[in-house]
Amino acid sequence: MRHNITCAFVASALLLSVGMTLVQAGTSAEDLNRTVTYLLDFVAKSDCTFIRNGKSYPPKEASEHMKGKYEHFKKEIKTAEDFIRLAASKSLVSGQPYLVKTNDGKEIECATWLGKILDDYRKSRKDLRERLSSALQRTPALFTGFDVLTFDVSRL
Repeated sequence: MRHNITCAFVASALLLSVGMTLVQAGTSAEDLNRTVTYLLDFVAKSDCTFIRNGKSYPPKEASEHMKGKYEHFKKEIKTAEDFIRLAASKSLVSGQPYLVKTNDGKEIECATWLGKILDDYRKSRKDLRERLSSALQRTPALFTGFDVLTFDVSRL
């Protein structure tokens, strides 16, 4: 009996820890910041060349430029799409679209490229929510007779 209580306590503590981490995704401002940070990190770590006003820039420099524009437009940016549109799609000076040159030499507009990265990111987060929700639905049998803290995984 004591072993069951200890196991239930440890499992509850683990779920609480995971739950608290997941619930921190709570507000939309936090979600936006997390998403923009992901996109900026993706750009910085990519193996692409970024073209702004006809000049090529390495990934890290492109990411820093986009981050500066994000800070400039922060009050106007309410969604990840706003970030792409205002900070990562075109030059304010010339109006020319930013381009991404991939390893195979193909050039595409940065807004299109980042839009695809954003879609993939959201899909992976949705898949994670679904897997976690499914796992949590199977877990309560371990806690028969105990009060278990529940949390909302829909915010992931």
